[in-house]
Amino acid sequence: MADKPGHSQRLPAGIWALGFVSLLMDISSEMIHSLLPVFMVTVLGTSMWAVGLIEGFAEATALIVKVFSGVLSDYWGKRKPLAVLGYGLGALSKPLFALATTTGMVLAARLIDRVGKGLRGAPRDALVADLAPPSLRGAAFGLRQSLDTVGAFLGPLVAMGLMLLWANDFRAIFWVAIIPGFLAVALLLFGVREPATGTQAPRLNPISRDNLKRLSGPYWRVVAIGAVFTLARFSEAFLLLRALQGGLPVAYTPLVLIGMNVVYALGAYPFGKLSDSVSHTTLLAWGLVVLIGADVLLASSSHWTWVWAGIALWGLHMAMTQGLLATMVTNAAPPDLRGTAFGFFNLMSGLAMLLASTLAGVLWDQLGAPVTFAAGAAFCLVALAMLWRWRGARLQSA
Repeated sequence: MADKPGHSQRLPAGIWALGFVSLLMDISSEMIHSLLPVFMVTVLGTSMWAVGLIEGFAEATALIVKVFSGVLSDYWGKRKPLAVLGYGLGALSKPLFALATTTGMVLAARLIDRVGKGLRGAPRDALVADLAPPSLRGAAFGLRQSLDTVGAFLGPLVAMGLMLLWANDFRAIFWVAIIPGFLAVALLLFGVREPATGTQAPRLNPISRDNLKRLSGPYWRVVAIGAVFTLARFSEAFLLLRALQGGLPVAYTPLVLIGMNVVYALGAYPFGKLSDSVSHTTLLAWGLVVLIGADVLLASSSHWTWVWAGIALWGLHMAMTQGLLATMVTNAAPPDLRGTAFGFFNLMSGLAMLLASTLAGVLWDQLGAPVTFAAGAAFCLVALAMLWRWRGARLQSA
């Protein structure tokens, strides 16, 4: 009965605009990221261990910076300016990839790009939560994630087409990627209006002891589950390299992210809507089961049939869980601490991402790809055990 009012409501225009901002920036970023691991290994001579370390540091940087931007957005009472700054840094980093001639230059470009992602991430997610009606939060996060993921497969698709057209000219493609990045910043500036806070109360330190006490047990359980989940889901760079190992030509490696993100984009909004009416822990558990299936397929064979099946399941688990985790964080946190809540959630996930991607690279170098994906499946089992242990406890507030 509680869901009926939501059926007559529509998602605000600001949610759609934020979704298209994400779409444009993801086209820009994924045109580069879908080729970057192959560019580093085949052009710059980077080792697998270094690829894992760079990916881990880059993604961890983004997630760790989110805690500071989230806290600042709560203290300031404004989300949009930090989001604009973050998207702006992301756009400005793109030319550095085209200019890179060493692995160190790629690392510097990745870190600048990911600092921008970190600055925008928590304020943008808190802005989605502020704009969305409570009965449509799952749908709102699912829609933004779905549009984001449309960009995540359009980017590699454009990159692959240009690789074929321009005879594997990595740098020319990196230059083209600048355009959608700056369009994203323009749309955010002129297409999104931040809602009024509705209060003139003085702003207090969001990370004071009293405020942190307001982030209760259900919230911290979501944080713990999210961290272990991230250990099981290392960088998608290893999906690209697994496909390359299976004989996929270099020019076609963006197909990996295209395939994964098509599944992700098609599933994110329906699963987001579903999360508004079903048990969050049950849906999250099924997402972990799907990820175990992906890891088993990717570990058991390098044959292209099983690799592509594993990639599709990887995209399905993302659709089932990423918007869901954001909704769970929103429901478990006080409205005036949403930026801080997303920040701490992503801090723990960032540390887990650093560990997961570095460990994946070491395992791949020392023991081979199958062991890397088997380790991911093992971490999924740990996360499932945690969900089972807490099955009687609430993982979100009412």
